[in-house]
Amino acid sequence: MNQKEYIVEGRQFRTESDYARALRDRRIIEELRKSTDFNDIVALEKLRKELENGNYSFMTMLGEDFKDEVNEAILTAKSASGKRNKPGKAGKRSMSGKAGKRNVPVSAELDEYVKDELKRREKRRKLTIVLCSVGAVFCLGYFGVYLWFNQRTDDTYRELSRLREQPVRAEVTPEPLFTLDEQPEPKEVLDEYKNLLNKNKKLIGWLKIDDTNIDYPVMQTTDNVYYLEHNLNQEYDKNGSIFMDKDCNVLKPSTNYIIYGHHMKSGNMFGKLDLYEDEDYCREHPYIQFDTIYEKGTYEVMYVFRSRVYSEEEIVFKYYQFIDANSEQEFNSYMSEMESMSLYDTGVRAEYGDQLLTLSTCDYQEKNGRFVVVAKKIKE
Repeated sequence: MNQKEYIVEGRQFRTESDYARALRDRRIIEELRKSTDFNDIVALEKLRKELENGNYSFMTMLGEDFKDEVNEAILTAKSASGKRNKPGKAGKRSMSGKAGKRNVPVSAELDEYVKDELKRREKRRKLTIVLCSVGAVFCLGYFGVYLWFNQRTDDTYRELSRLREQPVRAEVTPEPLFTLDEQPEPKEVLDEYKNLLNKNKKLIGWLKIDDTNIDYPVMQTTDNVYYLEHNLNQEYDKNGSIFMDKDCNVLKPSTNYIIYGHHMKSGNMFGKLDLYEDEDYCREHPYIQFDTIYEKGTYEVMYVFRSRVYSEEEIVFKYYQFIDANSEQEFNSYMSEMESMSLYDTGVRAEYGDQLLTLSTCDYQEKNGRFVVVAKKIKE
C-alpha cells in the first residue's frame, strides 16, 4: 500500500497533522500575497517588519520560506529600481510562491546583506567566547579559593593536634562566660589543653569520632554566630569552627551539651556526621569522645534524627532549646520526644542525672533542616 504524500509549497510533511498546519499557513501566506504589492518596496518593507515582529503566527517552515521570499523580493525590487528595469517582474516572480523555483539575482544589495549578517554572527561568536572565558575564570578562581580555605583548615587543625601533645608552655586561666554571681567553682584545666588556651581562651573542649575527620577543638563564646565563620586563630574561615551553644555550662554542668558545626561538602567540620543515618554505621561507631578542658568523657549514641529550626510561634519540641532539665519529669519528656523522632532504636537509654551530648548540623532535605545525633556519657 502506497504511503500518502503530504506536499505543500514544495515541502513534504510527514504526518496528516503537520500537513493540516501547512495548509493553514499557506492560506495565511496567500492572503498576504494578495494584499501586498510585490512591486512596492515600501509595502514589502512594511510586510517584512510585521513578519519580524510576529504579527503573523506560522506553525510550519512555510513561514520561514515566506520570510525569505519577502526578503528576496525586496532585494530584487531594489536591484530592478537601480537598473531602471521594467516594473512588475519582481512581483510576478514572487507571486508564484513556489519553493525551490526562485531565481535570486546576484546584486550589490544581496552581497551587502550577507556581509552584514556574517558580521553580526561573528560579533555574537566573539561575545559568547568572552562570556564563557569570564565564567571559566570565575569558576576557577572560586575553586582555587575553596581549595585554599580547605587546605588552610586542614593545616590549622593538624597544628592544633600537635600542640595538644607538646609540653605546657605557660599556665592559663579560661575566660569566664558568666557573671560573678553565676560563675561555678573553678576547676583545673587538663594539661593537654593549656597550650591551646594560650592561643584562644574561648576553647571549651575537644571532639573526636573514630574513623572520621571529626577531630576538632570546640569553641564557645557569648553568641552562636561568631564561630560560624571564624577558626580558633580568629581568622575568617568559611568552614567556621565546631562550637558549643552559648547557654551551655561545662562547669555546672548543663544537662545537655549542644555542639554545632557546618555540614561542609568537602567533609570538613560535621560534613560526615550524617553517616549516622545508617544504623549499621552507628552500630560500628557507637562512641563519641568529647573532652571539656576540665575532664575527659566518652559518650554512647542514643538517638539519631532529623529536625529543623522552628519559628518562635510554633509549639513543638525544639531540641536546640533542651539544655537543662529542671526535674525528672521534664527530662523524661525530652527523652520521649527524641526517641519518637529517632531514625532507629539503638537500645541505649538515659536516666535523669545522666550527662548528654547533642551534635547538630545542617540537613538539606528541607528548609532550615538539621541532622542531630544525641549521646549519653558513659559513667566510669
